[in-house]
Amino acid sequence: MRRSQMVRTALKSITLVEFLKLPETKPASEYIDGQIIQKPMPQGKHSTIRGEMICTVNLTVKPKRIARAFPELRCTFGRKSIVPDISVFTWQRIPRDKNGKVANVFQAAPDWTIEILSPDQRQTKVTKNILHCLNYETQMGWLIDPEEQTVFVYIRNQQPVMLDELEALLPVPDFASELRLTVGDLFSWLLE
Repeated sequence: MRRSQMVRTALKSITLVEFLKLPETKPASEYIDGQIIQKPMPQGKHSTIRGEMICTVNLTVKPKRIARAFPELRCTFGRKSIVPDISVFTWQRIPRDKNGKVANVFQAAPDWTIEILSPDQRQTKVTKNILHCLNYETQMGWLIDPEEQTVFVYIRNQQPVMLDELEALLPVPDFASELRLTVGDLFSWLLE
């Protein structure tokens, strides 16, 4: 999307249908409350945690066909179209095409949404996306703040939990119960 088009659409409200017809942007743009909001370009800490987290989740749940983690996957549901840093879908909820392959379009909330805060990103905006997911089929959301070395855990119908002690075990959805990861494990990826 050209910059002039981004500015123009940011001032004018458009529909979700109109948004979904636009070409994808890099970094991804999201559709929230009639507006197009472009995500910040991922930087080193963000990219490191995202890559390691996807591998860690997939090594735990994918071989048994329990779930699968996807990076930067567009999820359109509840009149919004968002792109979580990591979307984890349980195996039976992964959209499939007529040949049984993973579909291109995901019109559902992930079972687990994971966001990694970038330095120039507002925590409020990211938290709103997690809460939107929890209003649908999402069981759990994580907001990882690399600068503060803190993880906020959001579980449907429960108080959020803030974890910043290195030995604290991170809660995971029931389907990923075999995943044992501490706050220290997660942030140690930045030292590798």
